[in-house]
Amino acid sequence: MTRLNTIILAAGKGTRMKSNKPKVLHHLAGIPLLEHCYNTAKHFPENLIQVVYGHGGELVQSELSHISVKWIEQAQQLGTGHAVQQAIDSVEDNDCVLILYGDVPLLKAETLQKLVKPVDANTLALLTVELENPSGYGRIIRDDKNKVLKIVEEKDATENEKLVKEINTGILAVKGSRLKAWLNDLSSDNAQGEYYLTDIIEMAVKSSVSIATHNPESEDEVLGVNDKIQLSHLERVFQFQQATALMQQGVGFADPSRFDIRGSLTVGMDVNLDINVIIEGQVELADGVSIGPNCILKNCSLESNTVVLANSIIEDSKVGKRCKIGPFARIRPESLLSDEVHIGNFVEIKKSNIDSGSKINHLSYIGDTTMGSKVNIGAGTITCNYDGANKFQTVIGNDVFVGSDTQLIAPVTVGSGTTIGAGSTISRDAPENVLTLTRAKQVTIEGWKRPTKK
Repeated sequence: MTRLNTIILAAGKGTRMKSNKPKVLHHLAGIPLLEHCYNTAKHFPENLIQVVYGHGGELVQSELSHISVKWIEQAQQLGTGHAVQQAIDSVEDNDCVLILYGDVPLLKAETLQKLVKPVDANTLALLTVELENPSGYGRIIRDDKNKVLKIVEEKDATENEKLVKEINTGILAVKGSRLKAWLNDLSSDNAQGEYYLTDIIEMAVKSSVSIATHNPESEDEVLGVNDKIQLSHLERVFQFQQATALMQQGVGFADPSRFDIRGSLTVGMDVNLDINVIIEGQVELADGVSIGPNCILKNCSLESNTVVLANSIIEDSKVGKRCKIGPFARIRPESLLSDEVHIGNFVEIKKSNIDSGSKINHLSYIGDTTMGSKVNIGAGTITCNYDGANKFQTVIGNDVFVGSDTQLIAPVTVGSGTTIGAGSTISRDAPENVLTLTRAKQVTIEGWKRPTKK
């Protein structure tokens, strides 16, 4: 069985990015450009993936230490042909060698599957595309029978050759034995003084090897990133693709052009997303979930008919059915909200379990807490869970009413059915089914004068 050997070229500095970061580490949809390319390549079984790195190599390997590749250094950047030569020792004669680029993030696995299919000892496969403005790209030169003769880089092209709109994407597949032979014959006698990988096309023609060309579905699929403008363009292309796929599953968008996904989203029926919703990590939205504008959802699941209002954040948490969250609410990691819980404006929940039907509607902080069902938390209530060194638990029973502006000093337990009077500081356990409060005697100071500014 022929093994696929993918060589990803990722040695460029990316000067036009105007950044100290290597170009392939700039993010699209929350992950580095190079990782997008790797994720496409790993769709193939029996695939040895090699990455040829150069500028910022240690940083590239450090940030992408989780991907399974063979790292190859290109100490001197002498062109694409020279870059491939660095990885040739790991190429076997019978391999199908696939050449990819670490700054081309939107290439589809389906495109590559079609590209590599015809490759054998007598066929080289080349991915090409027609551009309305081909300036800057190598041109595909064909004969009168439409067969590919060669690729001419723009700096070496004649005026007539520059009129050709079909361009080389740089992405190709070739038999290992053929590639080895042609790389040995590369020359740097050109305008750039570099070893062009594209020169092997002309060598293939001279060796009576046919050139099978294939086109992607759109030019965006093969566009590389050379500056922040191109990166921004491809970001929006990617995000609209994700929104389109979700709309095909039935998701409603207020505006699909104002949506960002930086992970994966699983949806049920009748899910609706307002503008500027950001999805990070693994997110699950069940039937009838509605997300308001400017919300961030990260590694969370929301069960059916839950509503999240504007400007809310939910992270690493689970939310039950028919809950109402926000606006301006924050659900922090390790929180579990049961069914029909209300979390209102400017409320923060952290590492807490909130049972069904409980309400925390205004200006409150609930951290490290186990809360029962049908609890009502008044405005301005906080659980004081941190003593400066350690975190402590607050336990609140069922059907508790906590008055506004209350502090619950953990560790503390509030028994079921209890009412806590407004303005209380509760530092000892409150028994069940009673009224508990702490208030100083109200006094009026006669003759007191408000300080004046000096």
